[in-house]
Amino acid sequence: MNSVVAIVGRPNVGKSTFFNRLVGTRDAIVDEFSGVTRDRHYGKTNWNGKDFTVVDTGGYVKNSDNVFDAEIRKQVQVAIDEAQVIVFIVDVMTGIVDLDQEVAQLLRQSQKKVFLVVNKVDNHKRAEDAVEFYALGLEEYYCVSSINGSGTGDVLDGIVKALPDSDFVDQYEGLARFAVVGRPNAGKSSLINSLIGQERNIVTDIAGTTRDTNDIRFNAYGFDFVLVDTAGIRRKKKVHEDLEFYSVMRAIKALERADVCIVMIDAVEGISSQDLNIIGLAIKNNKGVVVLFNKWDLIDKETNTSRDLEISIKEKLEPFDDVDVLFVSVHEKQRLHKTLERAVAVYENRAQKIKTSELNDLLLPIIERSPPPALKGKHIKIKYITQLPVRYPTFAFYCNLPQYIKEPYKRFIENKLRKHYDFTGVPISIFFRSK
Repeated sequence: MNSVVAIVGRPNVGKSTFFNRLVGTRDAIVDEFSGVTRDRHYGKTNWNGKDFTVVDTGGYVKNSDNVFDAEIRKQVQVAIDEAQVIVFIVDVMTGIVDLDQEVAQLLRQSQKKVFLVVNKVDNHKRAEDAVEFYALGLEEYYCVSSINGSGTGDVLDGIVKALPDSDFVDQYEGLARFAVVGRPNAGKSSLINSLIGQERNIVTDIAGTTRDTNDIRFNAYGFDFVLVDTAGIRRKKKVHEDLEFYSVMRAIKALERADVCIVMIDAVEGISSQDLNIIGLAIKNNKGVVVLFNKWDLIDKETNTSRDLEISIKEKLEPFDDVDVLFVSVHEKQRLHKTLERAVAVYENRAQKIKTSELNDLLLPIIERSPPPALKGKHIKIKYITQLPVRYPTFAFYCNLPQYIKEPYKRFIENKLRKHYDFTGVPISIFFRSK
């Protein structure tokens, strides 16, 4: 990835607010509660004609017993290592604290270009107070207010001058997007970490560890696509914190932007109504679906355990039962490569285009033998079929009385399509229109 700018600092100084200001979106969750951001979070921005990537990081905490703080320190160090420019955010309202000194020492050792940004400077008195930050030994500083945007232009001017003169390469453009979704603690982040071979996302036994959505490119074993880690999606009545509400909204947004949804289910807990709701949400949004039962190594299995479970979930998903169900163990790394193969296959199924002549030659004889039932003495005649130019399988059937065709006949047509073409894991949309 070219031209990376990392935003670092101790907790609750306004890093995510500054990140959102730079990228012009609200991709990073912002809350007054300390320690909201945990994983590295990427966004693309442009200033003075130069594109670059901005990385938001969790608040740096040293010598903490909190399990998240130790993981956040690792994430911050990785962000510093991969960045060309570092933005160090401090808080004018608290002044210099010991942790600011420790972060400054860490940055001096990095030998990277560092921009010291004093945040929450929204009046002349605070601008005068900012002078004390010279004591950090990082040369000049910039006074900004991330909330209203004052001063950010000067910071951006300095950043683009410091960045190397290389063209921005968007590593995600044109790539398939696979969103890993599911309930909290189903193993979504662990799956992505296992696939990419590094601790890219923070993993703990605490449900709700992942809060933001995180995009990671996977380019290995002949595959090349984007994996999207998401927060666990709970039922509405179980979402108590504002913070978790926004996390769930981010996860749903990531699902809507994906091409294929890898739905992870905790095999120990079994299928819940919320698992079915998540799959239903993916189907409603015309996304490809692959279902994974994780933690399969912890299940006491009999001869037909997997078969019975697969039949059970497909029955609950009817009429959409043409879906791959895999039984995996992220911990034991069982069938993870198979997961990638099936996700790519579903993506290809979703993207396939069928010639109009081929469709008509196949389906019109079938329709002639089994026409739609007549209604009120009126006979329905389907004359022409074509696939519409959208990103998922959508077919238009032109006929004389489209309003009289009912849902059972749509399912009959869909089953015939699935019999002759591989649409496994892909919802099909069928429309009947006036000729």
